[in-house]
Order: sequence, then structure tokens, then C-alpha cells
Amino acid sequence: MTTPDARSGTGRPAELFFEDLVPGLTVDLGVVTVDADEMVAFARRFDPQWYHVDPDLAAESRHGGLIASGFYTVSLFMRAYVDHLLSRAAADASPGLEELRWLAPVRAGDRLAVRVDVMGARPSTARPGLGTVSLTGTMLRLGPDDRPEQEVLRTRFRGWFAVRPVEADPAEAEAAPTDADQPGADQPDSGPTAADPSTVGSTDADPTESSGSPEAQRPD
Repeated sequence: MTTPDARSGTGRPAELFFEDLVPGLTVDLGVVTVDADEMVAFARRFDPQWYHVDPDLAAESRHGGLIASGFYTVSLFMRAYVDHLLSRAAADASPGLEELRWLAPVRAGDRLAVRVDVMGARPSTARPGLGTVSLTGTMLRLGPDDRPEQEVLRTRFRGWFAVRPVEADPAEAEAAPTDADQPGADQPDSGPTAADPSTVGSTDADPTESSGSPEAQRPD
């Protein structure tokens, strides 16, 4: 059974851990295409400003047409981040964002290349077993030739990732003694006999090792 700290962000067995997310690593998160209906539906639900939802007013404005809500754009980033990295990595929660910038308008039909860069990594002091990874995410609009034309989003944030579990050494497990390996383990306990006067009135406990002694109560 896969333990929680060895699961990816989507619940499947993880293949990437904190130790794999080294500074300088760049992860390609694919290309997303902005869907017109989804873009407007998101704005109507969460950000119904006129330049996101009213095509007539937007057409007459300096925007020249509808533009996406910035929160829709960052949601597209988040989905790509989950699909292409967190689905493989032993991801925990995130302590938050340091920066979120919308650098250019995003419109229906735009094709956006998404990537994330690892900027730093260190073991977490607050959460043993986790490491804190500093990341920069970017989205770039692609031209007809698939070359980047313009950066439209940049975000800096941190994520917690589980350290790689330590597996037990099979050789050590085989060498570990069992009850059956102990001398006399298979011999029945005949108990004290009437012929042994030293056992008369005795108990199995050594008075010097009673549970009330300071030595027995000492914490590990």
C-alpha cells in the first residue's frame, strides 16, 4: 500500500521527491489553448468586469475585444502544473505566493507555453519529512510558428514536497532475530519444582526492577 507521503498530488504513487527538485531544473508544463466559452464563463462566475464579459463594450475599448480574467489565466497555469508535475511528485500543500504578475492581456484562441523553474530547495524546519521548494512559473504566448512572442504571466511561489522514503535493507530484515531463534524458545517452561526450596515463596519479578523504581520510569 502506498503511504500518504509517497503519493503524488493526484493520489497516485509518486515518482519525484524533494531530492529530485534541484535548483536549475526546468519542467515543461505543455501548451494550453484559451477556450472562448470557458474564458467568459469563468469571468461571469468569478470576475464579471465588462472587459471580461461584454464583447460590445470591450470591442469599443482600448482592449479591442474581450480579455481573460487574470485569475482564469493563473488557473490555466495551475492545471498545467498539476497535470505535468504534481501528478508525478510527492506534493504536499503550498505555503503561498511571493509574486503574481499579469504581464500582457490573454485572449480567446491564444496558445500559451507553460513552464516552471526550480529556484531553490531546502529541508523544511517546520515540517519534518518535507522540503520547501521555491519555484517560478511562466506562461508565454506562442506565435503561428510556435515561437514565444510575449510573456503573459509570471508567478513565484513555494511548495512542500515529501523527502524520498527510506526503504528497509532486506539483508538487515533477514538478519533480525525472531523468537524462534532465541535459545530455549522451543522448550516448555516447567516452572519451579517442590524439590527446589529456593523457589518457595518467590515471585517472577525482581524487586529491584519493579515498575515503581526510578530506573523503570526514566524516559527514553
